[in-house]
Parts: sequence; structure tokens; C-alpha cells
Amino acid sequence: MKYFAQEYDPENEEFWGLVGLLHDVDFEQFPDDHCVRGIEILRSYDIDESLIRAAMSHGYGLSGVEFEPVHIMEKILYATDELTGLIGAVAIMRPSRSVQDLELKSVKKKFKQPSFAAGCSRETIQRGADMLNWQLDELITRTITAMRTLDCVE
Repeated sequence: MKYFAQEYDPENEEFWGLVGLLHDVDFEQFPDDHCVRGIEILRSYDIDESLIRAAMSHGYGLSGVEFEPVHIMEKILYATDELTGLIGAVAIMRPSRSVQDLELKSVKKKFKQPSFAAGCSRETIQRGADMLNWQLDELITRTITAMRTLDCVE
């Protein structure tokens, strides 16, 4: 998220980073109530409502969350959340096990294979690209680039 903040909202890079850090706060413990429970958890710590809204908006239309992504940050989180899982799965199948040498064509090939990383919703990824008015190729390429800055696969 900080990578995208540098382009779209550099004065709030730390806020974007916190949103990225906290967006899945509830996923491991409550996968069936993901984001709904996240709202409860974050509110119990008196986290600012703007951060809660931004972090949990990635569950819009997926888990009963009514925070529709409206800010560019929320749209990017929504678009990249599922996609980073798919990119990570593609990366770990490579000999390098890294995003550093991962190319768009490799991700697109697996994107078209519904059985590969079946838990990553292609519909959600496409909806996110549409929210941003980006082509799918642009979203994938930019997300790979962002992940490279962290030298991670997820």
C-alpha cells in the first residue's frame, strides 16, 4: 500500500501502510466473518474510524461489509487484496520463488486457470481493476512492481 501511496497520496504514506497492515486483522481467526469481525476488533482498540473504514472496505460485497470503496486507497486495496494472493502463488511455483523475475504473462496464464489458486476470486480482481479504471494487465503489472519493493511473494 505504501508503494501506491507514493504516487497517489505521498503525505499519507504511513496511513496507507497501516491500512495495508491491518486489513486482514481478523482473517486467520474468523475467515467466515472476515472484515465484519475486523471492524469489531479495531473498534475495541479505539482505532480511528477512517482507518477502520479504509481497511475493511476491501470486504465490500464479499462479507457483509457496507463500506463501498470510494477513496483511491480503498479501491487499490480492494483490487490488490485477492491479486497479491494469486501473484504470490504464481511466484512460489517458480524456481526463484520470487516476484523479482515474475512477468505479467506468467500471472495472466494462471489467472485464466480457475483451478490454480482457486481461492483467489478472479471476479473480485476484475471488479477492482474496473473500479480503478485500469486494464487488468495494468493492475497486475503495477501490483507485481509494488510487491517487488518488499521482495515478498505475498
